[in-house]
Parts: sequence; C-alpha cells; structure tokens
Amino acid sequence: MLTAQEFIDLELKATQIRQSVIKMLLAAGSGHSAGPLGMADIFTALYFHILKIDPNNPQKPDRDRLVLSNGHICPVLYATLAHRGFFPVDELSTLRKLGTRLQGHPHRESLPGLETTSGPLGSGLSQASGMALAARMDQASWHTYCLMSDGEHDEGNTWEAVMLAGKYKLHNLTAIMDRNNIQIDGFTEEIMPLENIRAKYEAFGWTVIEINGHNMQEIIDGVERAKVIFEKPTMIIAHTIPGKGVDFMENKFEWHGKPPNAKEAKIALHKLRTLAGKIRSEHE
Repeated sequence: MLTAQEFIDLELKATQIRQSVIKMLLAAGSGHSAGPLGMADIFTALYFHILKIDPNNPQKPDRDRLVLSNGHICPVLYATLAHRGFFPVDELSTLRKLGTRLQGHPHRESLPGLETTSGPLGSGLSQASGMALAARMDQASWHTYCLMSDGEHDEGNTWEAVMLAGKYKLHNLTAIMDRNNIQIDGFTEEIMPLENIRAKYEAFGWTVIEINGHNMQEIIDGVERAKVIFEKPTMIIAHTIPGKGVDFMENKFEWHGKPPNAKEAKIALHKLRTLAGKIRSEHE
C-alpha cells in the first residue's frame, strides 16, 4: 500500500511528465498527444515505483525489461526516462528534430533505457515473449513488461505472441494494454471490435486483471498481483482516458496523432499546472 506521501509524489510526477509531453509536442510540431497523456500514470508508477532499474547503469544484467510496443506514444516514454535520470530533461525539446536521439519512434541504440526499437504495431509482444523465454532459460530473476495499445490488437502478429506466451506459460511476462478505445481513424469498437478482449486472452491461457489506469494504487496492486502468478502470463487491461488531464483532448480520437499548437499548448499547460496545485492542496 502506498503511503500518503508516495501517492502525492507519484501523482505530481505524472502531472509533471504530462507537462513535458505537451512542451515536447509543441516544440516538435508533430507527434501524438492522446496516448502519451493517457499513459502518464502507468509510466510513472512503473519507472518511479515498480521497475528494478538503475539510471546510472542502464545495462545492468538483472534489470527489468520494458518493451513499448506502440512506439508512437514514445513522448511519454522519453519524458519519463528523462525525469527518472536516464538523460537530461532539457534534451526533451529535441523531439523529432534532425539529428536528435529522440526519434519519432524509439530506436534502441539511441538512448539509455530503451530495450527495443518499435514502430510497426503488433511486434512488441513477440519481442517481450522472447525476452521472457530467454530469462527463463537463463534462470534469471528479472521480469519483462510489455506496454501495448488496444488498437494494435488488429494486428495478427499480436495474437501469434499471445498464443506462444500462453503455450510456454511465461509467468515472468506482464503485458499492460492501454484500453483507451480509440485509434487513429476512430473508436476501436467501430473500426474492428475487440470485445470480449478479456475472454480472448483467457482462452489463450493468460490471467487477466482489469484496472483503472489512472489510479496509482490500482496500477501498482495489479502489477504486484501479476508477479505472484506462477503458472501463466498476465495481461493487465488498463482502462484509460486518451488525452487525460487536458479536457479538450480527452476521449477525442482526433488527438491520436496530432500535436497542440501554441494556443492549445498554453491552455493545456495551464490546466496541468492547476491540476498539480489541486493535488497539493488536497493533501495539505
């Protein structure tokens, strides 16, 4: 159970990361808004409370591995890594610029803390399953996490990995699905219906846990539950709000792949600063 101070610190860090995402996208003039804002709480919980990692030794052999399958939400990954100390926060302003280490989709050899190169949707769970299987063969103790979008479940490669992980009972693999119900062209259930997504994973031999992806305690409890399941891989379905924290972006699929302009960014940052102030005042 989180202490009151830990809860506040994580909530404030997530809001700080959201502000960095807005600033990055404004500076770049391109990129994705909805997904990064929606996943800020989960990234914060992972990198500031859950993962066994060391920013001073990014290649430490016994570190946990995190695979970002839906690489287009990399602004939130970059912002989180920077705030966690993997590289300078000032570098975030170079997102998508010529010669930057912060490419539009993550490139594994560009930045410390990146485990994979991602971009083509549907590939991440296969990569993560391979890592988990290798850890088992090496009798290693580290855990593999795979962050995925719901829309990329339209990709057949995803389901090949679901079958493989179920077959080999990869209990050292935890996948987290951003169930925000949108993709670039609209709502998932209109474009290619996914439900009953829980029953599908369970049919392939996975344990499924559903959480509120904006509740720090639920995120942490969900991951802790997954780590003590020794006979199956686990899928955590995280119900999130795309664009979370910026009301004019929330639940709007149009913000999937669009950055804010200067006016919109100013409003968004004001809303996020106000939210941070509210978090502080509620716990004083």
